[in-house]
Amino acid sequence: MKYVSTRGGTQPTSFDEILLAGPAPDGGLYVPVQWPEAPRLAPGASYHEMVTAVAAPFMGDSLLSEHLPRLAAEAYADFGPQGPAPLREVAERRWLLDLTSGPTLSFKDYALQLLGRLFDQLLEIQGKRILVLGATSGDTGSAAIEACRDRAGIDIVILYPQGRVSDIQRRQMTTVDSPNVHAVAVEGTFDDCQDLVKAAFGDAAVRSRMALAAINSINWARILAQIAYYLWVGHRLGRKVNFSVPTGNFGNVLAGWAARRMGGPVGRLVVANNHNRGLTRLISEGLLSIDEVRPTLAPAMDIQIPSNLERYLFELGSRRGGWMSEMMDSYRSRGELRLDKELHSRLSEDFEAGWLDDRSIVEVIAAVHRKHGLLLDPHSALGWAMAEPLRAAGEEVVSIATAHPAKFPEAVAEAVGSSPDPPSRLADLSRRPEWITVIPARLGRLLSLLEETRR
Repeated sequence: MKYVSTRGGTQPTSFDEILLAGPAPDGGLYVPVQWPEAPRLAPGASYHEMVTAVAAPFMGDSLLSEHLPRLAAEAYADFGPQGPAPLREVAERRWLLDLTSGPTLSFKDYALQLLGRLFDQLLEIQGKRILVLGATSGDTGSAAIEACRDRAGIDIVILYPQGRVSDIQRRQMTTVDSPNVHAVAVEGTFDDCQDLVKAAFGDAAVRSRMALAAINSINWARILAQIAYYLWVGHRLGRKVNFSVPTGNFGNVLAGWAARRMGGPVGRLVVANNHNRGLTRLISEGLLSIDEVRPTLAPAMDIQIPSNLERYLFELGSRRGGWMSEMMDSYRSRGELRLDKELHSRLSEDFEAGWLDDRSIVEVIAAVHRKHGLLLDPHSALGWAMAEPLRAAGEEVVSIATAHPAKFPEAVAEAVGSSPDPPSRLADLSRRPEWITVIPARLGRLLSLLEETRR
């Protein structure tokens, strides 16, 4: 399997090269040159066997291929007593896919526990060391740090927007006592953090000198790993099913689209947004604007520039790299992306979307708890709410729970009158010391910090 850039400026590249590369040199994102068929597993297969079957064709003749079954088994060994990706029928035609039981209690663990091991194994084989640079709007940071902490070949720097993640999300990053981990608060929004990461990768000299590697979902291996849980649901149920997906950066729902593109049993895909509803507007109107980001109860989705949208638009535009490059340049310079009528029509066939404000999120958490005895975090509540029209129309739908409610105690307490009991993984989090570096949203300051990290 080879990979090309969405902007058309690269030659076909191997999996091992893109795993450590981050964005393509032309500023685009790597995508596979072709889509393999979705695997069909025997009854009784395990979750890590599904991940192995999904990943193998995307990896091709990678140096990691012979290690993949072991790495996948190790990656998903610590996902709670029910194991990875438990599926619960809450009501008739109403399912909940719970992705909140991993090491950091977020769906991001499903990709990053595998990615950290892939990094580590490849670096050991090649005798290299890398500096992982990423940005987080909430859960990616802690999941990335947990996946990379104490690994001999990796230093990791994670940027997060100061004051715009929950206290628990912040502490999950800043209390990790490991010499290779650096949590950095940026005076700005998540989009500022993401722009700094892209700018650092966009400087070829910096990228080479510091051996930068990406851990955000701009890294294709993140999407690859997430495809597995969509196919896992179809494997468990034995039929096609619809999904309602909380998503801000478009990576989670892109994985669902990819699973369907591979011929997997994935039906309709509903995008669930908070007040920062750029994706909802794009799907409903064909327009995506770069607007001010408003802090919400669902901070992991406080995003206006969804990186992974570019991968989907590349496919929507018939894989024309030049067209994609012009589209993204125009988006950045004009502050808006507008699809023509034909492309918007095709987008609307692929996705549905909806959004809620903070007050409505609290109401959903309260209603679901009252009716079903379930506690949902704000992100998962959005997925639940956007699934309701499908269920009301008589269709079967799976809502994806993306974070444990204990990570957002204030929002849950507002909804149900009390905070959820913290799981054992979070029991002493508030008592651990924190290590934080604060920087302005300036590339020069970030590069100075990276230089210090590499000494």
